[in-house]
Amino acid sequence: MFWPMLAIALGFLGLAVLGVFAVRVFLEARRLGRQVADSARRINRAAEDLERAAVGAARAADRI
Repeated sequence: MFWPMLAIALGFLGLAVLGVFAVRVFLEARRLGRQVADSARRINRAAEDLERAAVGAARAADRI
């Protein structure tokens, strides 16, 4: 009777460990998603700044 109870206890322990790892992966994936969104916003802002600078440079080149 001891071995079946030990097997059941180890099975539940294994599920608990997998649950902890699943929560950690979920939290890290959310953090990575926030970082990707922030990077995308910064890249878009930089692209808009570059586009404005290119328009200004083109206008300045036409005056020469």
